[in-house]
Amino acid sequence: MTVTFRTLAGASLLVALMGSASAQTTITVATVNNGDMIRMQRLTPAFNALHPDIKVNWVTLEENVLRQRVTTDIASKGGQYDVLTIGNYEVPIWAKQGWLMPLENLGADYDQADLLPQVAQGLTVDGKLHAVPFYAESSMLMYRTDLLAKAGLKMPENPDWDFIADAAAKMTDKSAGIYGICLRGKAGWGENMAFLTSMNNSMGGAWFNMEWKPEFNGAEWKKTLDTYLKLMKEYGPPGSSSNGFNENLALFQTGKCGMWIDATVAASFISDPKESQVADKVGFAPSPVRKGGSNHGNWLWSWNLAIPATTSKAEAAKTFVAWATSPAYTKLVAEKEGIANVPPGTRTSLYKNPDYLKVAPFAEMTLKEIESANTQKPSDQPVPYTGGQFVAIPEFQAIGTAVGQQFSAALAGTSTADQALAAAQALTTREMTRAGYPKK
Repeated sequence: MTVTFRTLAGASLLVALMGSASAQTTITVATVNNGDMIRMQRLTPAFNALHPDIKVNWVTLEENVLRQRVTTDIASKGGQYDVLTIGNYEVPIWAKQGWLMPLENLGADYDQADLLPQVAQGLTVDGKLHAVPFYAESSMLMYRTDLLAKAGLKMPENPDWDFIADAAAKMTDKSAGIYGICLRGKAGWGENMAFLTSMNNSMGGAWFNMEWKPEFNGAEWKKTLDTYLKLMKEYGPPGSSSNGFNENLALFQTGKCGMWIDATVAASFISDPKESQVADKVGFAPSPVRKGGSNHGNWLWSWNLAIPATTSKAEAAKTFVAWATSPAYTKLVAEKEGIANVPPGTRTSLYKNPDYLKVAPFAEMTLKEIESANTQKPSDQPVPYTGGQFVAIPEFQAIGTAVGQQFSAALAGTSTADQALAAAQALTTREMTRAGYPKK
């Protein structure tokens, strides 16, 4: 039977009813262009099937750009985004400012108790989660087993920086386009400074002493930067001052790197034969120590989904966040992409799953490095801060990036190591003084 509305009022009613039936809430998700997030976007139709009333608008950005934009937006209460991808550096700082919504009641099947304690702790403020982890990582050494064997070397249980230098020299074959080592060179507090801060921790150094005075004029930072520049200039790929995580990932996957010290999350990508040309020739070891030392400088990082307090679409945003970080999402990735490719480092159950352990040769090392990362005492020296590869104070984001620019310039050859360290000391001293440190 066909019903025809013959009045203007009737026509208006029909339009209203049709609009109500198809109404959608659109949420905007800001995320980083890393592999696991790209995969999440590919799998969004599965979310749409469960929640046809929610449309997801993706804003996918390079890491440094993402940090800059979401920081500006949330600090200014701009309200551009309904879901943010942020790190465990930002979460406690922003939560204390009241910028993030607490995340409670994420669903009966969410199993919050399954989150790895080390990871959940960094996202908890006043007893409540203010973000949930999409994936978590530490850092480790990834290397080509065939190139190491060809060099006549065997990977030690705890490699030190002297071994790394020797191995890098012997693995390098520039005529074949093979470089002994690939490390982050792109400037940014979460790019080259994540690596260099961790390396400096392993060298026995620190960002600040107990009086909040910068330590770039000390022997440890001198040793760190000299070693780094020698490795990169003699055995690293050309243009390395522009290389961050994603660029080095591509280099390793295409057989250009002998060793790579970086995030454990890379392991599934370099050992996946569908994505990596060297998948069957990859080994894993702890991040290096200084000779006679025991501090690996391995970091603890998580990329997390959070909801800004400015959103007017909190329920829809929460529904998406719960889906993307749930056991059900892990199962979806396992079914569609293979269990070795599920987001790592967030759930205890994953590291007790025999199916995962069987196909993920990096699983044991990943968990070991996450659990051993000492964010409360990152340096062998007494320090007034926590954080690992970052200093957990609001000022670090700007200072870390400024220092990273000095060190990237030294790698590019536009300044010397000594000039970069002197500039880092001066600018950090100036900014910390301006910020009122030491604070009582």
